[in-house]
Amino acid sequence: MLILVSLFIGTQVYSQNPDFHIYLCFGQSNMQGSARAEAKDSIVDARFQMMSAMNCPDKGREMGKWYTATPPLCDCRAGISPADYFGRTLLEHLPSNKKVGVINVSVGGCKIELFDKNNYQSYVETAPQWMLNWIKNYDGNPYGRLVEMAKLAQKDGVIKGILLHQGESNPDDTLWTKKVKDIYDNLIADLNLNPAEVPLLAGELLSAEFKGRCHEFNKFINQLPSVIPNAHVVSSEGCPGAPDGLHFTAEGYRKLGKNYGEKMIQINYK
Repeated sequence: MLILVSLFIGTQVYSQNPDFHIYLCFGQSNMQGSARAEAKDSIVDARFQMMSAMNCPDKGREMGKWYTATPPLCDCRAGISPADYFGRTLLEHLPSNKKVGVINVSVGGCKIELFDKNNYQSYVETAPQWMLNWIKNYDGNPYGRLVEMAKLAQKDGVIKGILLHQGESNPDDTLWTKKVKDIYDNLIADLNLNPAEVPLLAGELLSAEFKGRCHEFNKFINQLPSVIPNAHVVSSEGCPGAPDGLHFTAEGYRKLGKNYGEKMIQINYK
């Protein structure tokens, strides 16, 4: 019996590929992806994978399974997001034996409170109907779905980092950095990760250069490294924005995603 158990445990360990590097992504509409993907965005190296966090019958995707990371990488009807070119950029720098996977759980328009493990329900109770429809995609608990998918992913590879893009819905929130820290700490604990080995990358909001309506919030984002030791800020400088002053254009998402990727290369792949 002991021999059989030992063999079983060995098989479980062997199935986890240390060369499959997984990244968790969460936030609001800019991480979700609001710009329409273009034809060139459908050309993806098969080493870049996404785990679907919901069932998307029209895309042929089932929740909890891996697919080549063609957009959308978030919900069934999302557009291109920073996660798309984040993964592509990593592969440009990594050896051919490495694979990259992303899990993206994001909800347009949400406050950071939606990902508060212990208090999200009180926020959901006050959320507008249009947002509730998105939240229902995650059975009412986006944080819980992210953890659920991440635990599945840990059977296949190693979680190497967390990507965040959020803030437009928390203007002037001086407690935002603390709230982000609580979420990060919960993810680290729930997934049994080492915070020294799992950086948090937070992207800046649309810059003043492109008339970003929330660009002043970037001052809070840039405070994250002083609150979370392994947090790093991703610049949005030079990333074009849409006329609404809130979202990026498709080209803006590509450049922002590349910025995320290059930052992670500096941190994880020195």
